[in-house]
Amino acid sequence: MREIIFDTETTGLDSRADRVIEIGGVELVNRFPTGRSFHVYINPQGREVNPEALAVHGISNADLVDKPTFDAIALEFLEFIDGARLVAHNAHFDLGFINAEFARCGHPLIETHRIVDTLAIAKRKHPMGPNSLDALCRRYGIDNSHRTKHGALLDCELLAEVYIELIGGKQAALGLDVAVTSTVEISMRQETVIVVSERPAPLPPRLIEADLAAHAALVAELGDGSIWSEVLR
Repeated sequence: MREIIFDTETTGLDSRADRVIEIGGVELVNRFPTGRSFHVYINPQGREVNPEALAVHGISNADLVDKPTFDAIALEFLEFIDGARLVAHNAHFDLGFINAEFARCGHPLIETHRIVDTLAIAKRKHPMGPNSLDALCRRYGIDNSHRTKHGALLDCELLAEVYIELIGGKQAALGLDVAVTSTVEISMRQETVIVVSERPAPLPPRLIEADLAAHAALVAELGDGSIWSEVLR
């Protein structure tokens, strides 16, 4: 199972007017990081970075002057996420901005059924909170001391660790012949399906001929009206 942890930084909070200025992504396969990642800064095409947003991520307009526009990186990002489940913290925020950008450049929107919202999972698992990324890092003993500002790629790397803990810890990915899939949509509806793989070869029988003969003799003594007689007919 392929999943992409993704995060965005933006010029502000309004996806209708503000723009994405940074995208980060980290690939997981069967809940383990593969080492593949996606990271790009984006020119907001004249949209000024809101001072409150600047205080959060520290990315200024001057930092973005020579960066590509969203339409220039859209296909590369689509290729990176192709076919994968998408995992984000407070996913409706990031998805709203990404889809607004795709709409501006004429690309199909990401459908919500592909999205796993880790904030929704955290609220269900820890209803008393707090459930910010920093709070969850503290809860699960994940070192986030180097996170002095928000950054899309760094936040993805931290969220990957948090996500694995939220869904049951690292042992959840060591299922051997058991494949586990789970979907948590923005609506906070959670559904889990467990599929157990068949053995490639059946186990050898543990009974020897003498055991089978002794059992048959015992059943014969019980008579034709016994339950065992009915089962063996």
